[in-house]
Amino acid sequence: MAIKNVELVMSPRAPHYVGDGFRVHNFIPGGYRLDMQRMNPFIMLDYNSKFYFTPSDKPRGVSVHPHRGFETVTIAYKGRVAHQDSSGGGGVIAEGDVQWMTAASGVLHKEYHEENWSKEGGDFQMVQLWVNLPAKDKMSNPKYQALSNKQINRYTLENNSGEIEVIAGQYKNVQGSASTFTPVHLLNAKLNKEAKTDFSFPPQYNTAALVVEGSVIINETEEVPADHFVLFENDGETFTVKAQENSIVLILSGESINEPIAAHGPFVMNTNAELMQAFDDYNKGKFGYLE
Repeated sequence: MAIKNVELVMSPRAPHYVGDGFRVHNFIPGGYRLDMQRMNPFIMLDYNSKFYFTPSDKPRGVSVHPHRGFETVTIAYKGRVAHQDSSGGGGVIAEGDVQWMTAASGVLHKEYHEENWSKEGGDFQMVQLWVNLPAKDKMSNPKYQALSNKQINRYTLENNSGEIEVIAGQYKNVQGSASTFTPVHLLNAKLNKEAKTDFSFPPQYNTAALVVEGSVIINETEEVPADHFVLFENDGETFTVKAQENSIVLILSGESINEPIAAHGPFVMNTNAELMQAFDDYNKGKFGYLE
């Protein structure tokens, strides 16, 4: 199989706060070479690199806000988040868990540091990913998938060299735990020092990797340290990842949704008219109620 080459390695941009509880580096969209279309169906990736939050009696986070037209995926590496949406979804995302919320036709949502965790404080590390929906599904009913870490299917690498958590899609013969609207692969590669494994996706799929912990070498040549993002070219199928130390790498690959993107704030639709309708529906209370 042809090698899938690295197009770009991005260092983390200056962090900014989402609410007062999420200190994030934004990788998608990330400039002219990485707009929403370039990594579609992955249209936004915010990465809260490991950051210590001091104890607080009042949980930090993001108050009630709307979403329409896409899905949010939250992956917890450190810390705990409590969240709730107006369609009845909610719960606590603990270390190792994944929350997959399909906003679709519209929900109100809020997310905060979990109360007991907030009182103790500690290291906090999360990824929030927005996954686009095709036009035919943007106005479908909201739904919610809560994946505890023990529910996530995994592939064990040979010689005790690590494991691949298959959040969505497929790795080797292991099917992902989450259901998706379009072909999406989302994998947590947890590799012990010197472990090496390969990944293979169709050439036309938009593919990237985020080094969450440790440092790795891609295709035997490209050294990538922690908190850096790798964008792959759409030119081959297979690439290798070798861990220089115990490492965690988030791998994402998906078939592009070849439709127009009209995005503004918390809404991602196909046309400006649909965006205006989203704002109108939100202002008229059609997204439900959430305190």
